[in-house]
Parts: sequence; structure tokens; C-alpha cells
Amino acid sequence: MTDLALSLGCWDYDRCRPVLDGRVAIDGVELAPNVLYPTEIFARAFTEAPFDISELSASSYVYQTSSGDCPYVAIPVFVSRAFRHGGIYVRADSGIKEPKDLEGRAVGVPEYQMTMALWARGILADEYGVDFRKLKYRTAGTNEPGRKERLPLALPDHMDVAALPETESLNGAMLAGRLDAMISPMPPTAFTEGDPRVRRLFADPVAEERAYFRRTGLFPIMHLIGVRKTLLAERPGLGAAVHRAFVEARRLAMDELARTATASANRLHLPWLAAEWETTRALMGDDYWPYGVAENRRDLEALCRYSSAQYLSGRQLDVEELFDPETLELSGT
Repeated sequence: MTDLALSLGCWDYDRCRPVLDGRVAIDGVELAPNVLYPTEIFARAFTEAPFDISELSASSYVYQTSSGDCPYVAIPVFVSRAFRHGGIYVRADSGIKEPKDLEGRAVGVPEYQMTMALWARGILADEYGVDFRKLKYRTAGTNEPGRKERLPLALPDHMDVAALPETESLNGAMLAGRLDAMISPMPPTAFTEGDPRVRRLFADPVAEERAYFRRTGLFPIMHLIGVRKTLLAERPGLGAAVHRAFVEARRLAMDELARTATASANRLHLPWLAAEWETTRALMGDDYWPYGVAENRRDLEALCRYSSAQYLSGRQLDVEELFDPETLELSGT
């Protein structure tokens, strides 16, 4: 494969930085990296699709793939993952004491279809018996007004999903008493500033998340990498080359973190970094951030199931439908 000039749109995660800074090359590719915050990438990825290789919202990708409208095909590289129990906030005077109390309440969310909300609803349903259909979803930016759904929704009539006024944020609506709770990947300003009117649903979200992993083995996938569909058709081997580069970049990042955690002097401003690294490995294993289809099948099956059950994808996709066929059998390590 001769050198091909391609653009990449991605946030500068430690596991992507070796690709972005050129330490790891994609075979046969002259790469033009663009470091952008994910929400900026996602706002364009599923419409104008400006980048040849792009970070993608997992929920949006499953949704568009089910309808055949996605300009990208994913490779099994999961650049963002996160447990989401800590992203559920409630108004302190709402009377919400446990997850089931969310039913029938007005719950803010930046976008109904966003990946964080998809996983949160699935976890609430599977682990705590919450009927996600009984929540009244109100959409807006977490701390800034004006955010809208990036993809059109075709929800059934019994789903109560509506946008807040364009001048209102979720944080403002919560403080004004118009929301009982909020599901958001970014904490509301009221919470970060210590306002007693807003608290987390789970008093110890880290304990809940670790218990969830012990029960299920799931580490929720948030974002993945996609390659322009037309390029993959024209360039056999490109998907595998992109996969290899990101796998190597992740290995370098994990090795660097291990050196930092075990060094005699801590490079970072986190006093318990080494203890957290040790705890994570003890719970999740040495390869605690796996790539590859086989290594993530249960997570991917849950993602596809949640998308269909929550009225986003038109049908429940098989895991194999999500990825470039050349990458299905590739190791994630």
C-alpha cells in the first residue's frame, strides 16, 4: 500500500497520543491529526464526516449503522470507556433516595441518544429494575444552554422526551426545581461548587461501579474509531493497519502509566495514583482496557441490545456488523 494522505479527528487521550504525535505510524499512511474535543467531533462526524479516520460516539454509530446511513465503519479500538454510576445526580429535596425513585420524574440529559445516557439507562434497568420508559427526559447542555440532539429521534409516543427552552441548561433547571435528576458525563456546576442542593444518586459511586464490574465483567464502551467506508472499500488492509497502530499506541500508554505508578518519584499531581493503578489491576486484570472484538464481545452485545431496547437502532445488530471484516479476528493486545 503506497503512502496515502489521511486526516484523523480524535481527542488527545494518552492511549491515542502516540498516533497523534507520530511515535506510532499507520502503515502506508501520511497522517494529518486534528485534536478536538469529542463533542465537537461528533457534531460533524455523522453529517459532513470531515475526517478520514474519526473518533465516534458508540451509541450514534450503532444507531446510524442499523439504518445503513453511517459514512464510517468501525475498527475494534475503544478510545473512551467509563463507568457511569457517578454521572447520575439528583436534587437533594426531590425525595429520590434509590434508583427506582427516578421513575415518573423529570430527568435531564444532554441528549437522549448519547452513549453515556444509553449505558446509564441500561445499567439502571438491568441492575436496579428501573423502567427507563417511565422517566421524563428533558434535554439541554449540562452547564451551557443550547445543546440539541445531533441525530433525529424516532421514539414511540409513550416516551416523554422534550427539549428544555434554548436559554436553559440542565444545571439551571435543576436549581430552579424544574428537574428532579440529571444524567450527564460532565458534572453540573452546582455539584462541583459544593452546592448542597445537588448530590449524586449513589453516595459511593466508585464502590457501586466496582461491584458492577465484579457482577457483570462489563466496562462500558463510550467511543470507538471509525474509518471512512469508501476508503476501506478502495484500500484493502487499511482497517487492519489502523487497528495495529492504535493497539500499539495503547500498549505504549499503558507501559508509560505502569512506569509512572511504580517510579520512586510521582510525576503527576495525584497522591494515590500508584494505589489506584494497583487496585484497578487487581480487580480488572493487567489488560484492563482491552481492544478487539473477542475481548469485548459482552460489552458490545450489551451496547447493541441497549440501542434496540431504547428505541434507537431499528433492529438489534450483531456484533460483527459493527466492524470492518478485516479486523474481526485481530487481537486487541
